[in-house]
Amino acid sequence: MRRSSLLAVLTTAMLLAAGCGTDPEPSGTEVDKVNTGVIAIVDVAPIYLGKEKGFFTEQRIDLTLTTAQGGAAIVPAVLNGQYQFGFSNTISLLLGASKDLPVKVVANGTNSTGVDGQDFGSLFVKADSPIRSAKDLAGRTVAANTLKNIVETSVRESVRKDGGDAAAVKFTELAFPDQVPALESGSVDAIFVVEPFQQAAVAAGARRIASSYVDAAPDLTVAMYFTSQQLLGSDPDLVARFTTAMKKSLAYADAHPDEVRNVLASYTKITPEVRAALVLPKWPADINTASVDALAGLAVTDGLLTAKPDLAKLLP
Repeated sequence: MRRSSLLAVLTTAMLLAAGCGTDPEPSGTEVDKVNTGVIAIVDVAPIYLGKEKGFFTEQRIDLTLTTAQGGAAIVPAVLNGQYQFGFSNTISLLLGASKDLPVKVVANGTNSTGVDGQDFGSLFVKADSPIRSAKDLAGRTVAANTLKNIVETSVRESVRKDGGDAAAVKFTELAFPDQVPALESGSVDAIFVVEPFQQAAVAAGARRIASSYVDAAPDLTVAMYFTSQQLLGSDPDLVARFTTAMKKSLAYADAHPDEVRNVLASYTKITPEVRAALVLPKWPADINTASVDALAGLAVTDGLLTAKPDLAKLLP
């Protein structure tokens, strides 16, 4: 009997061991494939650096980065599920929230340096242009990478602060790489570009007339990372892990400017000489809520919004 009992125990143990071998991986070890929409500009260096450093792998995220022309194109791509997360300028997100689009900010994106004349984005005219300062842009045409976004809002504020008629400024949509040639050919009167295109403007002899992000609000939150309310509701754990990795990436980038300049070579064609000259943005891990509120107020003033959206619903 004792031999039979022992055999039964061993058989049971073997069956249990075999059964364990066929069980799925324990909860919390699955890797999620995540596609995030970004723009090929300096602003998004932290997410590339974070991917390189393994911050997203630590959070069980297999990250793919897909480039688009601007935040206005990324918002619908996130909402239709093409991307799980996206990078967008603050105005585009405010506009989406005002239209009750189900967007939700999950992390900060990039901030102005807050220093006039030493920011990562500037308003330029040709060296021999009769335009001497921002107020002279009334009735003139300014190139923006996408329309009805943060470029319009901040440039109009530069004009307003300089005593000009902000409502009289005209905007035309041009991708960042096309703006310096358009300025040189005379097809536009002014351009607003961010790095690395700011360096191209400087190299072409363009003259800076304003640091519009600085004019818009102190330490302006220029852009943020966001997701859809649908993904937040269906997979809050993934959203939380992405946010954790993103905050770590932002803090690391802000503390390691040399590594930021190096990672730019992985997704842009910026030469080493230009990378060394770039004015880098600030990348605080936390959102400057006051500056987002200030932008919302400016968007109402300019008629982009009829009223400020509920920031508590949009921001984390």
